[in-house]
Amino acid sequence: MAGHSKFKNIMHRKGAQDKKRSALFSKLSREITVAAKSGMPDPDMNPRLRLAVNTAKGQSMPKDNIQRAIDKATMGDGDNYEEIRFEGFGPAGVSLIVETLTDNRNRTVTDVRTIFSKNGGNMGESGSVAHGFERLGLITYPASAGDEEKILEAAMEAGADDIRSDDESHEIWTAADDLHAVASELEKALGEPEGAKLAWRPNVEVTVDNEKDAETLFKLIDTLDDNDDVQTVWGNYDVPDEIADKIGD
Repeated sequence: MAGHSKFKNIMHRKGAQDKKRSALFSKLSREITVAAKSGMPDPDMNPRLRLAVNTAKGQSMPKDNIQRAIDKATMGDGDNYEEIRFEGFGPAGVSLIVETLTDNRNRTVTDVRTIFSKNGGNMGESGSVAHGFERLGLITYPASAGDEEKILEAAMEAGADDIRSDDESHEIWTAADDLHAVASELEKALGEPEGAKLAWRPNVEVTVDNEKDAETLFKLIDTLDDNDDVQTVWGNYDVPDEIADKIGD
């Protein structure tokens, strides 16, 4: 069940998100509002909302911001957002999945396509990339939550399928349908997670060991992430630490 983690090279790097706290809160607020509109506005009665709220808390989003995002849904304020998934390719044959929430489909399609084409990538057709990934639940805790043995024991008792730990974090993977139940059990044992969401985990990773390709790839991901409509960027890339360190965050 245990294994070394390369998650910093699978999901968009957390360090880059930390530098854009305001933009991150905006994306989290959007997800909370959409989650609240999709069901009951009570996190205890709405699994998707509970996961969104827990993720926001894990990113130190203020309680007032979280409540305002929920209130937008209950009061009928704000825009109606549509979930759109894009698939494409980056340098070195890397596959990328881009998840968005948008109030203007045409704008978002144009923006994402332009970002791919101007930053060394190509947008693919629907299904061109997703077949190489598994749709799973992902719960993350910082390394400070406990050592690997403690996390492994808690994860097994909670019904998780896999755990991957490194010096920075613990990733606990579940079947997509089990995400809410496992996250709830882990919260009892370990406290609130840093993040809990549905994720795309690649079946096979592509090692990007060319510095130029890695730099182009990170620029592509950063530019996608800078777009207001983009919620998360997932990929099947593994950039060796020595290459990533040269590029820096």
